[in-house]
Amino acid sequence: MSLSGGGGGAPDSRVETISRLAQWRIDTLGSCSFRRSDPFKLGIWNWYLSVEKSRSVCIRLFPEPGRVAKDQPPLARFLLRVSWPGPPRRSCATPVQEHLLRTSDDFVWQVDAMSHGHFTIDVEFLDLRIATNNATESSSSIWPNEGMVQRIAGKSTLGCLSRMLTESIHTDVTINTTNGVLKAHKAVLAACSPVFESMFVHDLKEESSTVNINDMCLESCSALLGFIYGTIEQEQFWKHRLSLLAAANKYGIGDIKDCCEESLLEDINSSNVLERLHVAWLYQLGRLKKGCLSYLFVFGKIYDVRDEIHSFFHHADRELMLEMFQEVLSVWKPI
Repeated sequence: MSLSGGGGGAPDSRVETISRLAQWRIDTLGSCSFRRSDPFKLGIWNWYLSVEKSRSVCIRLFPEPGRVAKDQPPLARFLLRVSWPGPPRRSCATPVQEHLLRTSDDFVWQVDAMSHGHFTIDVEFLDLRIATNNATESSSSIWPNEGMVQRIAGKSTLGCLSRMLTESIHTDVTINTTNGVLKAHKAVLAACSPVFESMFVHDLKEESSTVNINDMCLESCSALLGFIYGTIEQEQFWKHRLSLLAAANKYGIGDIKDCCEESLLEDINSSNVLERLHVAWLYQLGRLKKGCLSYLFVFGKIYDVRDEIHSFFHHADRELMLEMFQEVLSVWKPI
């Protein structure tokens, strides 16, 4: 919740805001036939209210003219109320309004029964959206701020998981690596890996509290747990991504596998393309395999690896060699 004013103008031009409510208190119109408020902020827009007096009183609500209102015009759903302190206290209000508001002519409320002296205008915004595609569609509501809630909740969860791992809070499984021991939580491992889940469900003996990972060193396995618990650093991921990929494939952790594939796609070069192609084939990474084949044949980098290609063909799988040959045919253009 926020409480703020509209600007530094005259006191009775100031609009106070709290949450989704804007309130403009006017002492008197006096001899003035027109009055405009200071700008006030709600959503991503600066707004104005204006009052124009003739035989009746016209109240307008509109966004501040400018690029924001032009490029991201507001589709507003709101109620507008005018009240007089009395005695007796009186008020009148609009039905729920829904308007695309770009200019001061897009919403005008004519109030017939207007008293002299002090009065208050309230605008309660029920919803605000950004109109898109020439105002034929609208985005999701800017309220509630779901992104903020999710960010805070996610950050809190990651903080809790980090503490569980780094401080060994109620750990119930021991992981033996090739050169060291780590502690973790069965529930966390089972939630991210169907292989771990099956292991813990079907093995109810005391041995289920120990997992032997004989193909990972302590450092690589720490990176694996860091990814699972959300504590991994970029440099740590970069250093161990091939080991993480192998573990993700072994334990069925799709998110890690996808992340590793995306990372390996980002830095293909002549010195690693054949290794990446083999990795792509080994773990059935379609996008990485396509990227490597394109690098070699579409972009002509096959000539940069002529010395290594003979050894690669000697050890490569027959089906992979066939795919490489088909890629050559697809890009080969006879003169």
